[in-house]
Amino acid sequence: MNHYKKSILVPLALLMTMPVSAEDMISVKTIGMELARDIASEAVLACRKMGYQVSAVVVDRNGNIRAALRDDLASRFTMQIAEEKANAVIMSGISSGQFVKSRSDIQQELNHIDGLIMMQGGEPVNAGGSRIGAVGVSGAPGGDVDEKCAKEALEKFEERLEFAD
Repeated sequence: MNHYKKSILVPLALLMTMPVSAEDMISVKTIGMELARDIASEAVLACRKMGYQVSAVVVDRNGNIRAALRDDLASRFTMQIAEEKANAVIMSGISSGQFVKSRSDIQQELNHIDGLIMMQGGEPVNAGGSRIGAVGVSGAPGGDVDEKCAKEALEKFEERLEFAD
C-alpha cells in the first residue's frame, strides 16, 4: 500500500472507532402507561364526585395518547375535546387555561389547527423536573371544573411524580 493511501485510511479508521458525541443521541423521559391510566381514572372520578360525567385523556410529551377514559354517561365528543386540550398543553408548555388567557389574540386561529382546541381543562404532567405529558378533561359545565378535576388527579399522584426517576 502506498504512503498516500495509508495517510487517508489511518485517520478514517480512527474516526470510525471514536465514541458517539452527545449531540448524536438524546435521552428523554415520557409518561408510562400505568401512570397515564391512573391519572385519567382519577380525573374522571374527581369529576364524578362533583356529579359530572367527563372524559380524560393523557398524552405523552409528543402528543400521543397514552390513556383515555370516558365516564359512563359522558358524550363521545368529550373524548376528542379532552385530547385536544391536552395537545394544547404539549404545544404551549403551560396549562390550556393559561394558554387561552395569554394568547387570546390568536385563539381563533389556533382553534383551526387540527388536534388543538383553545379551552380550559388541560394540565401539564411533570415528573422529576421534566414535562412527561399532559392531561385533558372535558364534559363538566365549564373548563374551570374540567381543570379542577385534572388538578385533583395530579395532586393525588404528586409524590409519585415528584420522586419519579
